[in-house]
Amino acid sequence: MDNNITYYIVLLVMVIIGIVVVKKIAGCLFKSVFTIILIAIMVALWWFFIREGATPPQL
Repeated sequence: MDNNITYYIVLLVMVIIGIVVVKKIAGCLFKSVFTIILIAIMVALWWFFIREGATPPQL
């Protein structure tokens, strides 16, 4: 009986650690995807406006 309680405690600790690790990785992943999207937008603006000789709209 004592062995089963130890098993469930270890399993619970492993699940909690797994959730924390996934949250940390997911947060970093979202930041990385957001940064890649911003870089892609900047490259697209460079490609369509500066490289082709067109001028950006004047405000």
